[in-house]
Amino acid sequence: MSSMDELVRELTERKEKLRAGGGPQAAAKQRASGKMTARERLDAFFDPGTFLEFDLFARHIGTDYGLDKAELPADGVVTGVGKVSGRDVFAYSEDFTVVAGTFGERHGKKISKTLDLARRMGCPVVGMNDSGGARVTEEMGSLSEYGQLFFRHVRSSGVVPQIALIMGPVAGGQAYSPALMDFVFMVAKTSYMFIAGPPLVEAVVFKKTTNEELGGPSIHATISGVSDLTTADDKDCLEKTRQLLSYLPANCQEKPPRRNPTDDSRRRSPALLKIVPTEARRSYDMHDVIGQIVDHGEFFEIKREYATNLIVGFARLDGYPVGIVANNPLFKAGCLDVDASDKGSRFVRFCDAFNIPLVNLQDVPGFLIGNEMERKGIIRHGAKMLYAFAEATVPKLTVVFRKAYAGGYLAMCSKDLGADFVFSLPTAEVCLMGPEGAVNILFRKELSAAENPEAVRQQRLKEFFDKYVNPYYSAALQHVDDVIDPQDIRPNLIRALEVSLQKQDDLPRKKHGNMPV
Repeated sequence: MSSMDELVRELTERKEKLRAGGGPQAAAKQRASGKMTARERLDAFFDPGTFLEFDLFARHIGTDYGLDKAELPADGVVTGVGKVSGRDVFAYSEDFTVVAGTFGERHGKKISKTLDLARRMGCPVVGMNDSGGARVTEEMGSLSEYGQLFFRHVRSSGVVPQIALIMGPVAGGQAYSPALMDFVFMVAKTSYMFIAGPPLVEAVVFKKTTNEELGGPSIHATISGVSDLTTADDKDCLEKTRQLLSYLPANCQEKPPRRNPTDDSRRRSPALLKIVPTEARRSYDMHDVIGQIVDHGEFFEIKREYATNLIVGFARLDGYPVGIVANNPLFKAGCLDVDASDKGSRFVRFCDAFNIPLVNLQDVPGFLIGNEMERKGIIRHGAKMLYAFAEATVPKLTVVFRKAYAGGYLAMCSKDLGADFVFSLPTAEVCLMGPEGAVNILFRKELSAAENPEAVRQQRLKEFFDKYVNPYYSAALQHVDDVIDPQDIRPNLIRALEVSLQKQDDLPRKKHGNMPV
């Protein structure tokens, strides 16, 4: 009978061999391509000494094409739980050094188990994707496990945060796993994702393309909107993920973690007097406003390169995490179009699912109009913004900077859609439609009959502006709670947030709503 020392020695040797993955040469090739190995990523992500691995000994089930004699360490994926800034996070890291990190039955079961544990324990889950796709030698085993994985992503949605990191190739059906998660980060130059690679595209649609052109970070960050953030390299991707987690609760039953505030809650911002123009047609960058009002100017933006007319992301007010939704007049005058509506509504629903208060910075002329927008379904997509804000029960605070017209005003969270507090600046224009359009409709006959139509139009415009296009008219009708000095946006938002955190707002009892998609 073996001694305990001998058994432990054998155990150690087995573990060392499995942890070596595809071996030194494969690891060197991985590093030479600009990527960390699967275990190096986990080591860099978790607090030192906190990673607890499970299913190291899981063995693949392949029997064909010589696989019955092949050793696939850990079946190409490392799974476990560790701490990030002292909080538990589950993770899986695909190992490209083991048959290109292909997705087999055991590989899939390990990931599904990670999601099951994360949901039961109430912890976020982070997936580090680096895989050549399905392991075709396992056929239905791989396909079935894709289905099992997708099922778990959906059941975990809104329960625990799910973050997908694309750190290499993600091809075929496996691309739908990140798509079902809350956030997708991609790494520049080394990552790409698509449901069919260049060879298949050429064979089926007779068009030559490259990995980068088909599904690289630039495509998904700017055109498709699949990616939320492009990072410089693996290390940057992991650090950005740690930053994102710092704003999020562990699960839907918890409040987001408040930091000890070190920025004065009563701090005024004189710079806003110059940043926000008094001229309605002059553009400005809403990022400059955000930098003035949030704690230390720190803003974690989501989808920065996609639908740039709307800004979304996370910040803190007096240490409390908040979600920012802001029109950006620098692009498309801050109008809401199809892509901006999709971007905004998804972000609002995430924040609501995880108890993150919403701060809405409004300068919106309305929804973008025209043949192209109508054909793309602006009615259906725009309705997503209305639905998301009306559904949200978290604290909702809105500041109107200048334009707040028509459906755009409602869709950026007006009182009517449940805003708890609405502040406006003296420059705010809250009304049904732009004054020029209103005057042309109201006084059409008078203008057509006038000897000097332009002089009459200007007179009527002035009357309309004086009566309706100012914050005091909407404040008199209680659509605005207060008209404030731009310098006082931060202290007003913080005080309103403190009060709103105590609110109780429950949805009607139902299985779920039917959001326009």
